[in-house]
Amino acid sequence: GRLEAVTQQMGYHPQYLDSFLKTQHYLMHMDGPLPFDCRHYIAIMAAARHQCRYLVNLHVLQFLRAGGDPQWLRGLEFIPPKLRNLNEINKILAHRPWLITKEHIEKLLKISEWSWSLAELVHAVVLLAHCHALASFVFGCGCEQDEGLGGRGSLSLGNQCFCEATAGNSCSQELLRINRKRSLDSCMELDSLRERMQRIHVETEGREEMRLLQQDREEGKGQGARGGCHHSDLSAGLSPLADPDGEVTGATNLACYMQDPDFGYQDFARRDEDQTQVFRVQDYSWEDHGFSLVNRLYSDIGHLLDEKFRMVDGLQSSAMAKRQGCEPSVFKRGIWNYIHCMFGIRYDDYDYAEVNQLLERMLKVYIKTVTCYPEKTNSEMFDRFWKQFKHSEKVHVNLLILEARMQAELLYALQAITQYMI
Repeated sequence: GRLEAVTQQMGYHPQYLDSFLKTQHYLMHMDGPLPFDCRHYIAIMAAARHQCRYLVNLHVLQFLRAGGDPQWLRGLEFIPPKLRNLNEINKILAHRPWLITKEHIEKLLKISEWSWSLAELVHAVVLLAHCHALASFVFGCGCEQDEGLGGRGSLSLGNQCFCEATAGNSCSQELLRINRKRSLDSCMELDSLRERMQRIHVETEGREEMRLLQQDREEGKGQGARGGCHHSDLSAGLSPLADPDGEVTGATNLACYMQDPDFGYQDFARRDEDQTQVFRVQDYSWEDHGFSLVNRLYSDIGHLLDEKFRMVDGLQSSAMAKRQGCEPSVFKRGIWNYIHCMFGIRYDDYDYAEVNQLLERMLKVYIKTVTCYPEKTNSEMFDRFWKQFKHSEKVHVNLLILEARMQAELLYALQAITQYMI
């Protein structure tokens, strides 16, 4: 009955968790252009770009449960060329989405034995952006570092499917068959979900106090005690997916799932470079352009994504904003626009001088690290930085990072698809 770690963290904001789980479930288990095993393999490819073993292991298990070929788990050389061709757009979206052009789209859609359809490509793009952004959340909230080491992740089932937190059972073949039914109403058992949301909320109310008490006890033991962490010693020689008997069930080498591992984020705004490539939301926005395109090519996903974007924007953060001396909406917009700015997306009606006034330096460092290179997030960042924030407020910031980053990737990819279609 324990909760999976990502669900556990998002549980501090039950309404958002409801929206996230519906979207996650629809992407992975409902009718759509892509086969079920391919969806999970694309998720593996996306998570591997950020070395997110947590998500890779999760989707390796789901890939196998969906009937995927175990040989594919040996690496990109063992998958169909059609899937392997997605590697380039995966790499660019994950690290420098502003480099995506209609030529990248055309290359995938050109008529050949391994060509993609527009609907398939939109599904794949949404999956890639979803998993890249979720990797940021995993690292930002410490789920990756703490998994299996007695930390926040110790209350989780690291190999549990997200849908198990809502459906209440394992992803059996029977459940996968049921999940294929084309109905938004049936994609989540809403009554059961709301009941679970209430339970999650009750469970999370007292968790922060327990965590702080445990943290104080650990700090009191001093550095010497840390050297004898039996959890770390025992797990050091095992795969993160090793069962109690030591049988390895997941891949340990993430490098096999990606090419050009040295390709990473570079600052978009360089003072010595021409800024003509700045993405202006006034010219192409999610509300006016992206939503209609994605919803036309992959039915209903646009509504789910839009609900999720609106849900995170509506989360209450009055205490968090009050500490910064501003209105909640101003504070959240500052974080959102700062994240988009790092990806070259600008709003003509926003004064970017506000960012420096609203966000203290350490908070900006944290946001940039989690957004642009989450794999470099220090395991102590979540607990040690900006201590004046409550645990739920830190999770809130990470949800803003997740959604702002996902929307940024989608805007670039969908704009390139639109340009190809013109």
